[in-house]
Amino acid sequence: MSRSNTAHSYGAVAKTFHWLTALLIITLIALGIIANGMAYDTSEQLALKAWLFSMHKTLGVTMFFVALARIGWALSQPKPNGLHPERRAESWLAETIHWLLYGSLVLVPLTGWIHHASTTGFAPIWWPFGQNLPFVAKSEGTADLFAGLHIIFERVLAASILLHVAGALKHHFIDKDATLRRMWFGASNAPETTGNHNAVLPIASAFVAWAAALMIGTAIGVFDHADGQDRAALEDVASDWTVTSGEIAITIDQFGSTVTGSFEDWTASIIYNPTTGMGSTEVTIAVGSLTLGSVTSQALGPDFFDTATFPTAVFTADLAPIVDGNMATGTLLIRDKTVPIEMPFNLSTTDDVTTMRAEIKLNRLDFDIGKNMADESSLKFPVKVQITLTATQN
Repeated sequence: MSRSNTAHSYGAVAKTFHWLTALLIITLIALGIIANGMAYDTSEQLALKAWLFSMHKTLGVTMFFVALARIGWALSQPKPNGLHPERRAESWLAETIHWLLYGSLVLVPLTGWIHHASTTGFAPIWWPFGQNLPFVAKSEGTADLFAGLHIIFERVLAASILLHVAGALKHHFIDKDATLRRMWFGASNAPETTGNHNAVLPIASAFVAWAAALMIGTAIGVFDHADGQDRAALEDVASDWTVTSGEIAITIDQFGSTVTGSFEDWTASIIYNPTTGMGSTEVTIAVGSLTLGSVTSQALGPDFFDTATFPTAVFTADLAPIVDGNMATGTLLIRDKTVPIEMPFNLSTTDDVTTMRAEIKLNRLDFDIGKNMADESSLKFPVKVQITLTATQN
């Protein structure tokens, strides 16, 4: 059997690419379904879920390069003519599905890869490359966009595969021709064929199909970001100081990877005398406004912050000067746990704008966060909190 194609048959390289692609697709679909459906109530379950997702992502990157190589080989080879060129509609549909398959085999892993590169945490790719991609910044917006595109294109791929398989079975069992046999190894006894391929119309049809899929996906809310749906609506608070900007960021360690996120919505009531350094503060955080890379949904769930039951966290403290800085002494309420807190912080003032910076480490188990993961094999106990805000005195 020749390595290369002829006008009447596929060569060994094309056949190998075809069946390797089929094997990868079946494996990737199975891994994706199993991993998505798995619970992660314990450290062991989370570790297995992460392993399955890492396998899925690693094979997905492999699929991307296999698809590029397959397309490159196909473009360099003659494409065997169809066995029934007189069936124009059938030939057009078959060619359209082939283009949908080729395009989706690139688009599905590529969008998944970009989604992975634009977020942090949970299930690394095992290749010694690919955790980050050029021109792809860490961004929740980018991650949401490409997660939606990944879903849409994988649906197009699945539909294309079903139609492709249905067509092959129709040729084999109904038409009883050699269409399927000539893609298998060995002699197919396929007859010589004539005719020319018209790629323009099938390619155009494939683009129409992708555009339709994108419109349908948008209409049914594939791009809607569900995280934060339990976000509490915070009321305005009275304060002697007006916060002009700020960030409350947290950093966790999951499976040895650093994952950083922040709370978008919070209010701060501040009473502070810059002359004496004395004062008080109450900070209320809408916990559902947290973004934490690829583990955001997990963090907001019932085993962690449980925003459906405990939508806010509250830090109340007295402020006083200490040697080389200031100290906020008070309590932090997360879930239904109130923990005493001493948080040193620094202040600097430029042009009547005061900047406050603080950093503290908390133990997640003190607040029953992830208490089902009572060891550090998957999620470390310490959580670093970094606070930066600028404010002006009223």
